[in-house]
Amino acid sequence: MSSQAQHSFSSVISVNPYKDIYFSGVSSFLTQTTSPEFSKDQFALSYINTKGFINAQLEISKNIPDEDLYDAINSKAYYELALDQAVEYQIQYIETFQNLDEENRHFHVFIVDPLDLTHTFNTVVEKIKYLDIIIPVPLLIKSLYSKEIIDSSSVHGFIYIQENDAFITLYKDKEFIYTKSIKFSLAEMHERFCELYGERIDYDSFLNYYANENLKETQSDYKEYFIKLYKELFANINDILTYAKRAFEIEKFEHVYIGSQLESVTKLDEMLEVELNIKSSDFNFDYGYESSSTYVDQLHALMHIYTTLPEEERYACNFTTYHRPPAFIKRESGKIILLTLASFLLAFAYPATYWTLDYAQSLQKNLLIDDYNEVHNNKTTRESTLKSKEAEKKKALTLLKVEKNEYLNKKNTLIKIHDVKVNYPMKAKLIATFTKNLNKHNVKMDSLVYSQDDAKKTFTFNLISSKDRRITRLVQDLTKIYEKSFQFQLNKISYDKESKVYTSQLKVNIL
Repeated sequence: MSSQAQHSFSSVISVNPYKDIYFSGVSSFLTQTTSPEFSKDQFALSYINTKGFINAQLEISKNIPDEDLYDAINSKAYYELALDQAVEYQIQYIETFQNLDEENRHFHVFIVDPLDLTHTFNTVVEKIKYLDIIIPVPLLIKSLYSKEIIDSSSVHGFIYIQENDAFITLYKDKEFIYTKSIKFSLAEMHERFCELYGERIDYDSFLNYYANENLKETQSDYKEYFIKLYKELFANINDILTYAKRAFEIEKFEHVYIGSQLESVTKLDEMLEVELNIKSSDFNFDYGYESSSTYVDQLHALMHIYTTLPEEERYACNFTTYHRPPAFIKRESGKIILLTLASFLLAFAYPATYWTLDYAQSLQKNLLIDDYNEVHNNKTTRESTLKSKEAEKKKALTLLKVEKNEYLNKKNTLIKIHDVKVNYPMKAKLIATFTKNLNKHNVKMDSLVYSQDDAKKTFTFNLISSKDRRITRLVQDLTKIYEKSFQFQLNKISYDKESKVYTSQLKVNIL
């Protein structure tokens, strides 16, 4: 049910007023009831068949303000549809936005004779007293789109056959665009079948054959005439769809759904698809309801689905005149009783007010005193605790400082020990490696300097050789062997005339 109905009602009852059939719904379970009764916690709704109302489309100028809209539609409906001026018809309308018109607004208008309404629902109201909603039957189909049972926005046709009526309804872009009653109700089909067969048969026999005999398999004498009857039905449907294509500029119908109040084993949808070449399915959807009945009339299921929709997703088209009485406080008698009670209350309110206030102040004072004592005790306790914690904190900080100093001393000592154990052996190993290469090329080392900063570590070798070529080959071999480990830098080779030797400074950067 809608959010409003959910808070007000515990169950829903749907009514077929033409057959006097009732389905009660609680939660997700539907049950047919043969003895409906009034209940203030029961939400009741019903529908009007397409034979029971006049449907038309009207244009109203956009200059008409909303407060005058009903009067404008009412006047135009009487004039354009030539309604009897002596009858005060009930008129409801819904606006359609599928027409691009800068000057006019477009409305689907539904018109009902109040005498027909009274005659149709008289028996229903005698049993359950009130009807919260009476809606034109084609507007119930909107529920299929709002609940995304059908999620396509194309053009769809819906054909439904009842005992006293049959209708075709069209929806485009999930909105109602057209409906028409067709003369193929079960009663009318029975009459036409008797004409085709040339003999009067019992109505119950006709319904039994319609429901239980499959035209693909049966060998009955009725088969040929039922096929003719269905072909006439499909031809009528085709004529209406052809008219709708022109009238509403429809390119094609994506899907057509056909079904009936009485479940039939014959697949009307398959026959329809063959005849019209339009994809067709059975008008029987999964609404998520459970039922003790083997088959639930689709209109009952649609009515129950309709009550679950939010107000903004429903078509506001309600013909009911059987409203519930207003709440007690909104009735005139209720207002008088409440006013009398209020007068008595005011007469005693003045002295009672002062006594109540004095008593309340006394209670408040005692509560505040108790609160103060409790807060004061808490304050004293917490101040003592804070002083104790501050002393402990100071002692802990002093101890922490001593521990930090001891930690730093140990850390520095360990760093020195690590440097001695790791760095010195590494230097000796590197010097030994380079010394082997010096000896290999008959180059002598005059002196060695080691330097280190944050960016790099460097050995500086002062080399001596009797031939400059030996120094050059030494550097070439070292560069080739240790290209990825060291960077070698030799700026120049000098010749000392006195000692007759070549000298050079080789810098080795560790990568």
